[in-house]
Amino acid sequence: MAELYPPVEPYDEGLLDVGDGNRVHWEVSGNPDGRPALVVHGGPGSGCVPGMRRYFDPEAYRIVLFDQRGCGRSTPHAADPAADMGVNTTQHLLADMELLREFLGVRRWVLHGGSWGSTLLLAYAQRHPERVSGIVINSVTTTRRSEIDWLYRGVGRFFPEQWHRFRAGVPEAAGPGDVVAAYARRMESPERAVRERAAADWCRWEDAVLSLEPHGAPDVYSGRPDSARVALVRIAAHYFAHGAWLEEGALLRGAGRLDGIPGVLFHGRLDLSSPLDTAWELSRAWRGAELVVMDDTGHKGSEELRTRVRAALDGMR
Repeated sequence: MAELYPPVEPYDEGLLDVGDGNRVHWEVSGNPDGRPALVVHGGPGSGCVPGMRRYFDPEAYRIVLFDQRGCGRSTPHAADPAADMGVNTTQHLLADMELLREFLGVRRWVLHGGSWGSTLLLAYAQRHPERVSGIVINSVTTTRRSEIDWLYRGVGRFFPEQWHRFRAGVPEAAGPGDVVAAYARRMESPERAVRERAAADWCRWEDAVLSLEPHGAPDVYSGRPDSARVALVRIAAHYFAHGAWLEEGALLRGAGRLDGIPGVLFHGRLDLSSPLDTAWELSRAWRGAELVVMDDTGHKGSEELRTRVRAALDGMR
């Protein structure tokens, strides 16, 4: 088993009014006087889970978790078709993170996250480098359109049958390049059955892409509760259909703004969903970042990866 810290419970939590009718759920655990750290979850739209607290020494860290707009315990929940996705963008999330920092009275914090969470925390750190004291990432992404195209089309060459099924779920798509946007449109359907079927098809594809990895459950996406799965796909398709509202390659071009911030980047060589080249490019553009390649690990991680992430966070206490 991964050598993580024992479970801890939050000593404070609440819903922060971030405007636009949204309230973001946050929680704090560990040492109230410890070094602040913020967990930035993936998805987008996955929400936080209690196990995320266990990477941090609760005697040394003031551990902050939050559910990004529309997911987890934040309201309104994206599974509700009435939730307005027009006020759920990368820029909104960055503003929410800074508002949360101010609300909690944090001057600087360590950032930790993976997958989509790495994109969001990199965007935050490049906007507010003076607010970041360290970064630990697992499964590096920058959500370039080229990365999105790979995940929802290019990698289909390894899974042609599964990709054909995924593509067939949106026959109205104008072509392969319109598949993600077509799913986003389906997730806005007034018909519940249409939304649920699209979410199921999307998650089946995501699980297929990760199916060759040696670690982790086979249904990481499909096995979620219905409302969580619908919210995840609605938010993810919305973000990816818009390229996360980031200029192509912006986070790599702006990596110099992170110089001086210690960082450790973990990435699995077997990660087909987010190939290693993005992590390698980031490590070359960001002086002071250490890239650790895990040869037997993919996007779902492993016991060894989790142990090493914990050790990297120990090093930033």
